[in-house]
Amino acid sequence: MSQTHDFEGGHFIEREAIITMIKENPLLDGVTFSGGDPMDQAAALIPLAREIKERGLNLVIFTGYTYERLMELTHEKPELFELLSFADILIDGPFILAKKSLELKFRGSSNQRIIDVQKSLVEGHVVIHQIQLDEMAEHPDREYNT
Repeated sequence: MSQTHDFEGGHFIEREAIITMIKENPLLDGVTFSGGDPMDQAAALIPLAREIKERGLNLVIFTGYTYERLMELTHEKPELFELLSFADILIDGPFILAKKSLELKFRGSSNQRIIDVQKSLVEGHVVIHQIQLDEMAEHPDREYNT
């Protein structure tokens, strides 16, 4: 799904090295998976996500897929559901330049949503996170995807 990140780019970091970085930062309250779509490497991220949650940290995932598309894909790729089961927040949808906004919280374009993953999994449909709901109430004149 990633159109902006080269799958051959970046560099490999062992899970233990990442955990060490997390342990060394006492102010950290969460971890974000982003760049080169994390859902395209869900199986590899599951052990790290599990350890993040066992440490009581929040987990945010940015993806170019929509929540609905991820749910469709879980039938053929169950690792997507497993990774989502560890997430607190999902920022979903591709960045669309024509919908770019520097005023949005945690998103680059207005088609992207801030989803409360745990509530969405329980209720069986997308539940917009309170962060986006508050933003929508504060700025009703902006375009939002819900």
